Amino acid sequence: MTAPSTAPVASRGGRWIDHWDPEDETFWNTTGERIARRNLFFSVLSEHIGFSIWTLWSVMVLFMGPEYGLTPADKFTIVSMATLVGAVVRVPYTFAVAVFGGRMWTVVSASLLLVPTVAAFVVMEPGTSFATFLICAMLAGVGGGNFASSMTNINAFFPLRKKGWALGLNAGGGNIGVPVVQLVGLAVIGASGGPRLLLGLYIPFIVVAVVLAWLKMDSISSVRNDTGAAKDAAKDPHTWIMSFLYIGTFGSFIGYSFAFGLVLQTQFGRTPLQAAYVTFIGPLLGSLIRPLGGSLADRFGGARITLWNYVAMAAATGVVIVASIRESLPLFTVAFIALFVLTGLGNGSTFKMIPGIFHAKALARGLEGDAAAAYGRRLSGASMGLIGAVGALGGLGINLAFRQSFLSVGSGTGAFVAFLAFYGLCFAVTWAVYLRRPAPATTSTASATETKPQLSYAEV
Repeated sequence: MTAPSTAPVASRGGRWIDHWDPEDETFWNTTGERIARRNLFFSVLSEHIGFSIWTLWSVMVLFMGPEYGLTPADKFTIVSMATLVGAVVRVPYTFAVAVFGGRMWTVVSASLLLVPTVAAFVVMEPGTSFATFLICAMLAGVGGGNFASSMTNINAFFPLRKKGWALGLNAGGGNIGVPVVQLVGLAVIGASGGPRLLLGLYIPFIVVAVVLAWLKMDSISSVRNDTGAAKDAAKDPHTWIMSFLYIGTFGSFIGYSFAFGLVLQTQFGRTPLQAAYVTFIGPLLGSLIRPLGGSLADRFGGARITLWNYVAMAAATGVVIVASIRESLPLFTVAFIALFVLTGLGNGSTFKMIPGIFHAKALARGLEGDAAAAYGRRLSGASMGLIGAVGALGGLGINLAFRQSFLSVGSGTGAFVAFLAFYGLCFAVTWAVYLRRPAPATTSTASATETKPQLSYAEV
C-alpha cells in the first residue's frame, strides 16, 4: 500500500495536509508519527501559555492586599468569572479548528492571549474598581478555550491506539501552565516585584508561541465541521455522562488550582508568599501525572482507572475534611496535594474513554476496520468540545462552593463535604454505565445477539 501524500496544498495558502491516515501503520511509521509529534509539541506550547493566562488571576489575587479594597468573597468571584468564561469559550474553540485549520487557529487563539494580559497590565493598581478587575479576569478566560481547540486538533493527528498517550501529554503539558504561572508569581513576590512585572513577563512568551505556531504547525484539510456529528454527539447520552465525569476530574483540577492559594490565605492565615510556596505543587504534580493516567487507560481501560481513581479522590477528600475541622495545616496541605495528583490521573483516564466509547458504539453497530475508526473519530471529535466545556464548569462550581462555604461557616469544610458526595456519585455512575456486566441474553433474544454485537464499554 502506498502511503497517502502529505504534501502541503499550495492553493490553500499555508501548511495544509491533503491526506491523513494515522490508522495505516505503514503511513504512520514512515511519515505520520513525525508530523504528528511536531504538531503535538507546538500545540502543547500554545496551550501551556493559554492555561497560564487563564489561571493568572489565581496568582494575582494573592498580590491584592487590603489597599485594593477586595474581600475574600470578591476574590472568589473574580476567579469564578475567569473559570466561567474559560468553560464557555471551549465550545466555539472546538469548531474553530475545522473552520480555520489547526495551524491558523493556534496562531489566532495564542494571539488573543495578548488582550487580557495587556488589559490587566494597564489597570493593575490600587483604586481600580472591582468591576474593572472582574472584566479583566473574564477576558483571561479566553486562555481556557485553547485546551478545547488543541485537543480537537491533536485528536485528528493520532491513531486510536495512541490517543490516550497523545491526548494525555497534550493536556498535561497544557495543564502545567497552571503551576508555572504560580511559580513565576512566587519568584516575583519573593523578589518584591509587583503584579505588573508578572504580567509583563508573559507578553513576549505569547508572541514567541504565535510565531512558532505559524512556522511549525500544520492543518489537516480533511478535518471539517460536521454539523450532523455535532448534533449526534449532543443527542448521545454518553456525551453528557462523560461531561459529568469530567466535572469530577478536570473540574476539580482547575477549580482547586484557582482556589488553593485563597483557601490557604483565608482559612489558615497564610501570607501571599507563604501561600505561593505551596500553591504550585498540587497543579504541577497533577499536570505531570495526566499522561500517566492516559497510558494506564490505554493498558487497563479508562473506565477501570477512572472508577478506582474516584475511590482514591473520595478518600483524599475525607482526609482534607478532617484536617480542615482540626485546623491542621500540614495534614490539609498534604491531603490537598494528593487530591490534585488524583485529579490529574483522572483527567487522563476520563479523556481516553471518549474515543473508546464511540469506537465501541461503532463496533456494536456492525462497523469494522476503517469504517469503525472513522465513526469513532467523527463522534469523539464532536463531543470533546462539549465535554471539555461542561467539565471546566466544574471549576466554577468549586469556586462558588468555596465562596458560599466561607460566607456561611467561615471555612472550606462545607464545600469539601459537598465534593466528597459528588465523587461518590461519580463512582456510582462510572460503575453503572461502563463497568457493570450486561445481563446475559435470554433464549428469545439469542438470534438478535448473534447478528448484532452486544454493546460493552468495559475496555474503554
